Amino acid sequence: MKKKVIIMGAAGRDFHDFNTRFRDNADYEVVAFTATQIPDIEGRKYPTELAGSLYPQGIPIVAESELPNLIKKHGVDEVTFSYSDVSFSYLMDRASLILSCGADFTLLSKHVMLPSTKPVIAICATRTGCGKSQTTCRVADILKRHGKKIAVVRHPMPYGDLRKQACQKYETLADMKKHKCTIEEMEEYEPHIVAGNILFAGVDYEKILHEAEKIADVILWDGGNNDIPFFRPNLHIVVTDPHRPGTEISYHPGETNLRMADVVIINKIDTAHPEGTTEVRKNIRTYNPRALIIHAASPLSYKGDFAGKRALVVEDGPTVTHGDMPYGAGFVAAQNAGAFIIDPHPFAVGTIRETYAKYPKLPNILPAMGYSDRQIRDLEKTINSSDAEVVVIGTPIDLSRIIKIKKPSVRVRYDLQEIGKPDLEDVIGKFLGA
Repeated sequence: MKKKVIIMGAAGRDFHDFNTRFRDNADYEVVAFTATQIPDIEGRKYPTELAGSLYPQGIPIVAESELPNLIKKHGVDEVTFSYSDVSFSYLMDRASLILSCGADFTLLSKHVMLPSTKPVIAICATRTGCGKSQTTCRVADILKRHGKKIAVVRHPMPYGDLRKQACQKYETLADMKKHKCTIEEMEEYEPHIVAGNILFAGVDYEKILHEAEKIADVILWDGGNNDIPFFRPNLHIVVTDPHRPGTEISYHPGETNLRMADVVIINKIDTAHPEGTTEVRKNIRTYNPRALIIHAASPLSYKGDFAGKRALVVEDGPTVTHGDMPYGAGFVAAQNAGAFIIDPHPFAVGTIRETYAKYPKLPNILPAMGYSDRQIRDLEKTINSSDAEVVVIGTPIDLSRIIKIKKPSVRVRYDLQEIGKPDLEDVIGKFLGA
């Protein structure tokens, strides 16, 4: 008898878990995906072109709030939790709800990690916003200097037409326009493209892996949020953030990454309190004593003088929303420069106002929300209606290229800089047998 299943997700791992565990598996019937975290995902379908022959009508994607009704309506046997960066308290609250409705609660791990014919280096994190992308760019640079051809494979962010997003390849900035990328996608893809790295992303990661293997000596997995890798890693590097000490052992699946890691980077030690760095190091030693620890900084760079000016600070959206980071590179740069950081809340319009309502603890920063055209328009209106003298952009991309900012702007950049030995040069050299 078929088991009836619901997959809880956020338009990312949920599709991968389905593709690797449930697609073409006649023992299961997936009756629905539920969606949260990302706006405007529910109300669509996972198309039959991706779902396979067992689902000629596709699979509905509904709001997570409908979960109890769905379990009752379909007599669901099992609910699989398939999204990331949630506290243990939140995770068990969801589990308790599901169990109380009469369904089993499951988490998937090694059975959905795809093996590769090429060496895989995975860069993951314990929370959103720890510095995975800058770490991946650093590892990519080292590999290329060793003469290796690389392919970067990014954790999925398929927020558009899923049929067209099954397997995407990015080599130029024009490819992002061709694939109609959101701001959130561009923030992750652009640094790699600018660095000359070929990047893959999409929905069907078995197909993506095969395409990446055709061109690469080494596959780089660039994780999303604090999720575990989709590919089975030969070297697993995990980034932690001492600005949020303790969350490396209290968020799912970040602690899983911490326990799995071969190398753990304590990033941002140049701006974090020493007590935070000490706590993170202690937790690494307790939970994964075999891991090699690397200390690193994220030095800031920018061109422009905004001392004493009224500054509107724009930060990476996911980092300061569900990532719970109270500030980012833009805020630190503005504060260090002696700018007067204004409160964006009074100027917020439309979906930006809704974001502030959903995340009421956001301080004087503007999250760069751009999951839809409407959010991008509202972000532009919010910035331009403010009384700021300068806009400080702390996002990984130059927002002025995406939206029309009618004020002087300064872009803040940051890179990974290891401190002391061992460093990533040592780690990658040993991995390659150099």
